[in-house]
Amino acid sequence: MLRAIAAALRFALWLVWRTIFGPGRKRADAPTQTLPASFQSVASQAFSASETAANDVPKSQTAQAPKLGRFQRLKWKYRVAIGAGAVGAGITMLTFAVMMVYYTVAFPDPLALKNSAHTPLIRILARDGSALAERGAPHDYVPLDKMAKALPAAVVATEDRRFFDHYGVDPAGMIRAMFANLRAGRFAQGGSTLTQQLAKNLFLTQDRTLSRKIAELGLALWLEIRLTKPEILELYLNQVYFGGGAYGVGAASERYFNKPASELTIPEAALIAGLLKAPSKYSPAANPGAARARARVVLTKMFEAGFISEGQETQALAQTLVFNEQKVEKTAADAGYVIDYVLDQLPSAIGDDQQGDLIIETTVDKDLQRRAQDIVADTIEKRGEALGASQAAVTVLDGSGGVRAMVGGKDYAESQFNRVIKGKRQPGSAFKPIIYLAALNKGMTPDTIIDDAPITIGGWSPKNDNGQYAGPIPMRRAIAQSINTVAVRLNQDIGHGTAADLAQRLGIKSDLHDGPSLALGTSEVTLLEMAGAYAAFSNGGHVVSPHVITRITTGSGRVLYQYQAPANSAPIPEAARIGALNDILNAAVDYGTGRRAALSDRPVAGKTGTTQDFRDAWFMGYTAQLTAGVWVGNDNGKPMNRATGGSLPAEIWRQVMHAAHEGLPPLLLPGTTVADPNAEVAMWGALANHLPRVVEARAGQTPVDEPMRYSADASGSPPPRESHPANSIGEDFIAKAIATTQGENGKPSAGVSAPDASTAQSGVLPFSSWW
Repeated sequence: MLRAIAAALRFALWLVWRTIFGPGRKRADAPTQTLPASFQSVASQAFSASETAANDVPKSQTAQAPKLGRFQRLKWKYRVAIGAGAVGAGITMLTFAVMMVYYTVAFPDPLALKNSAHTPLIRILARDGSALAERGAPHDYVPLDKMAKALPAAVVATEDRRFFDHYGVDPAGMIRAMFANLRAGRFAQGGSTLTQQLAKNLFLTQDRTLSRKIAELGLALWLEIRLTKPEILELYLNQVYFGGGAYGVGAASERYFNKPASELTIPEAALIAGLLKAPSKYSPAANPGAARARARVVLTKMFEAGFISEGQETQALAQTLVFNEQKVEKTAADAGYVIDYVLDQLPSAIGDDQQGDLIIETTVDKDLQRRAQDIVADTIEKRGEALGASQAAVTVLDGSGGVRAMVGGKDYAESQFNRVIKGKRQPGSAFKPIIYLAALNKGMTPDTIIDDAPITIGGWSPKNDNGQYAGPIPMRRAIAQSINTVAVRLNQDIGHGTAADLAQRLGIKSDLHDGPSLALGTSEVTLLEMAGAYAAFSNGGHVVSPHVITRITTGSGRVLYQYQAPANSAPIPEAARIGALNDILNAAVDYGTGRRAALSDRPVAGKTGTTQDFRDAWFMGYTAQLTAGVWVGNDNGKPMNRATGGSLPAEIWRQVMHAAHEGLPPLLLPGTTVADPNAEVAMWGALANHLPRVVEARAGQTPVDEPMRYSADASGSPPPRESHPANSIGEDFIAKAIATTQGENGKPSAGVSAPDASTAQSGVLPFSSWW
């Protein structure tokens, strides 16, 4: 094979050279006399005679130019164009040959799947021990000639009518699907062949990326070379998912009709084939009515393809499908995303030790998972269209990083793409708390005064969302108002690489472009990564590793895997300043852009995030017990209708976290204490409210790693409910606020601009103008 590749490359290069420069012929020299000595004189006479004869020919005849080839007569630009085409063809041939060799070496023989007697039954349990789902029901491999003839016919008619005519890739089908999607304005029809689907299911992930699609096309061609059409169809029917935990036609036939695949009737085969479009949506386990309606559509397609006669179609449509109710168990359709995530983690957890049935214990809260999925679906259904948002994702983590709930989209039946773990997006201002924590660790405090003023770095001038500048303001107010210039200025002050290093130590593994714009969240990350980083804020500075599996055992009870927390459980060096971070992020929820996320019975800290042109909207937040993240947007990156992180994401977050905290006592955020009501009114004025407000605890008040029980009267009196300040804001308060920013030497803290005389007289920006 390698010799064939080298030969193809040499041929392509020779063809290009020959096309551009021509054959390069020249007159040959007289042959060297190598005859035996006895014949030398004869040869000499012959050569001399030839030369004499040549000399006798008129010069007009000997001076004729050699005849040019067809390509040599072309102009240079045409020769170059043809040469470029030849180069492209050669590179394509070489790439194809390399791909075929690589796939042969890297992937196992597809026919080896026939040797598997059955797949193990996998039981997935919620954190309370209740059944969450079952996958991979045991079934025998069913050869094509042991299936009812109507079954493969129904699948081909529905999924890939030109299956026996193409070579793994169907350009006509892809073009047809493209135009259908353009007419519908959405993804309404797929262009993948059965061979492509088999390649994806056997060897690839479900990521919607160009590289994955290219690999899928190459693998489809490889499968067509390695296998016959019946073998490809047989493998596909034995491994594809048919909903209800049934993989393969054997399991689906037993599950839905309690009979082997060889005994299926035409309408039964049509129902099973119809499940392939959306297994969860059309599964009789979830929606028998939709399953029957889909079967009727498949019967029509079978008749149009010529696989059944009109009489057979009429008779099949008249039959009533009866399901085996004992086999059709209700499954948690709302847990589809988190179940897929569990199964994705399974190979790395148990390695090659997968033998027999498996029991997987997880951290998932079954009730919260269901309610979170309902909240996302209902909210997007009711309000998504008005805001131009078609998708949302939610994840909830406990203090150790265990996944309590994971909602990867509004409807698993419509799209199995998990936006929590696979959708990388810019977090916008939701990244700012990492900048602020690094700044707090440099000696700043929530009351440190920072200048909100125009700033230019290397020709880049970030702007605030409202286009205005507030002047010198406390750090607490800057995060509450989500001021961009302050975050960029802080990122410059803490030093190059500081924020990126902290983000990576908090568990963000995506590539971060460490530049001035990092402060505004311009590097793409996943929702799960961001939730894991925020979880360290909620637990006092202990880095977590998001996980969903706690233990895996065999049917006989042998333990194959047990989750172990990271060996280094020490908090990050910045943990001592977590209380200060919780102070300012609590202000962002109580008085700032995240007000719609506030919970009435417990302190909440969090941050909104909105990216350029309103393409992505985030809310990341936490209590002392749980952390949650919400993303809202569109899969195609289409801008929304001014949807911000403080709107739909904050509202979804509040609903999900309200459900998650039912029965849990309210606790103070780590490193904080209950705020003094009078001081809050003095600082926030009319914005002060009755929400549970906390501030950084001084030394000895609240240990970082031991959150105190929250009480409304912990400070001696409940927060006021008045809509006006209890005390006037005078020069004493302003002087005190400015004094808190000075270090021991009486100079402003690092990264703080000293206020001028006018600033000292006016103090912070009036409340009426900054909001």
